[in-house]
Amino acid sequence: MTKKLAEPWYRPPPADEICPLCGRPIPASQRDLHHWVPKTKGGKEVAALHRICHRQLHALFTETELAQRYSTVEALLSDEAVRTFVWWVRTKPNDFYERTRRSGRKG
Repeated sequence: MTKKLAEPWYRPPPADEICPLCGRPIPASQRDLHHWVPKTKGGKEVAALHRICHRQLHALFTETELAQRYSTVEALLSDEAVRTFVWWVRTKPNDFYERTRRSGRKG
């Protein structure tokens, strides 16, 4: 009896994947999946972001804010703190990572 190989649960990302937030290429070691609407709020659609970009969003906003006000790139970039972060992170190498601190804005 031959065993059927299971479908792999993980597929490597395309080599040229670009972060929709900062516009830089995402190295595999710095790739996080972000739910545009958090899973706890019923979200299913995901996008790959740099780990630092993803963590910054969750440091700035609550899940409710992400679900209600910031569920698109355009909405995120309308926020001054996000624009300032994106301006700063674009000057860093693609594989740059720094620990993200929780924002005082987050309730």
